[in-house]
Amino acid sequence: MDKPNKTLMIQGTASDAGKSTIVAAICRILKRRRIKTAPFKPQNMALNSAVTPDGGEIGRAQAVQALAAGVELDVDFNPILLKPSSDTGAQVIIHGKAISQMQAQQYHDYKKVAMDAVLESHQRLKQKYQAIIVEGAGSPAEINLREGDIANMGFAEAADCPVILVADIDKGGVFAQLVGTLELLSESERNRVKGFIINKFRGDIKLLESGLTWLEHKTNKPVIGVLPYIQGLEIAAEDAITTEQVLDEVKFKVAVPVFPRISNHTDFDILRLHPSVELIYVGPEQTIPNVDLIILPGSKNVRADLAHMQKVGWDKSIAKHLRYGGKVFGICGGYQMLGIAINDPNGIEDVAGESQGLGYLPISTELTDNKALKHTQAQLHFSDECVELTGYEIHCGISTVTNTKVGRRLLTTNGADSGFINADDQVAGCYLHGIFDTPAVIPALAKWCGIALSQQVDYQSLQQQAIDKLADACEQHLDLNKLFKYINIS
Repeated sequence: MDKPNKTLMIQGTASDAGKSTIVAAICRILKRRRIKTAPFKPQNMALNSAVTPDGGEIGRAQAVQALAAGVELDVDFNPILLKPSSDTGAQVIIHGKAISQMQAQQYHDYKKVAMDAVLESHQRLKQKYQAIIVEGAGSPAEINLREGDIANMGFAEAADCPVILVADIDKGGVFAQLVGTLELLSESERNRVKGFIINKFRGDIKLLESGLTWLEHKTNKPVIGVLPYIQGLEIAAEDAITTEQVLDEVKFKVAVPVFPRISNHTDFDILRLHPSVELIYVGPEQTIPNVDLIILPGSKNVRADLAHMQKVGWDKSIAKHLRYGGKVFGICGGYQMLGIAINDPNGIEDVAGESQGLGYLPISTELTDNKALKHTQAQLHFSDECVELTGYEIHCGISTVTNTKVGRRLLTTNGADSGFINADDQVAGCYLHGIFDTPAVIPALAKWCGIALSQQVDYQSLQQQAIDKLADACEQHLDLNKLFKYINIS
């Protein structure tokens, strides 16, 4: 006999309603109760991703939720990951592995196959976990996306699971969001919605009570709780770039140009959280300011983002920055851009062809079908001092050093050299994401730029504290008995 369904789905009235963080909070609460819990998102569209221990790729939000649940990453947590490479095309990743590049209409026709993969993952998780907390995507009320839906009510109906609907009151119109969403659902889908969570409330809750009473009478569904707006909640974002900083004395200025297809921008969260580092994200209509260091981030479409950089003049700003003695660092796609050439003969990321790089590092890159996905331990060599660190790799490119005499290694990984620093000691790069998360790396990076920065920040501890803070708020403001009764947990 099949085990009882212990799956609960959190859907939102819109993107950024708080689905990801609420799922993380519930996972942490269940961990506190010693209930083995799996996070799950049937389909994710994001350029921030994480690598599982067995070399698969899933959305970054599910990695954070797994951290909250205290479980090891698993490709079944996010069976379908779409990584946009253009406005109409995306790389399709199923069970952790990239299978193809598809245009939007192609993928719409492919959804039946994708749903089979989703239900396969869900079934496996049901056999291994006591509870599964599911995150929806966007809104379930997108009429144009209803046919073949696997991300919201399509999955909930197939898995026969209850749904909690979340709305962000900080955006305004919260009652219209909730009632309007219900009105656009089918009768069976409306019956599946068991209650509401209102997120990001500021002010006196008494002023909201009449509205809550009206909502419950109007819909015949309970409000599970109202979560307050929580300041300084530093949880790695699924997609949106967070720019807020709390600075003490600025000693180190860093600029990151934001490419149209920037990927894994969570690399820079720890820089933003350092009280002595001013992190400046540079938008397309902005010039790169005077800083100590420019970091070129990862990209899902390296050649197109390189062309964009040249179109807006960032390449000229980088050249000027170097003439005045500044430093430049590249991660993954940014590392490839700093080289001599990027060749995509098979159109892996976009249209097939070759682009000339910025020419600061003696590397030549070819994009291939085989995607590197792995966790890496390495030694960093900015100077004679060696820093032990960990990170992860997600890339299609193979970069070959064409002249070892015009620079030196940046990293040692498994006894082999990787990454590169040019002969002028001004430009460096590597494939390693998460390189700054090891506490000793930022002081080493600042020292390379000629700046003394002794303070270290532990990113993992900050993540754990943020998850606990969110879970504490949910414990206080949500009716957990009402919430958990839907999945037979007391």
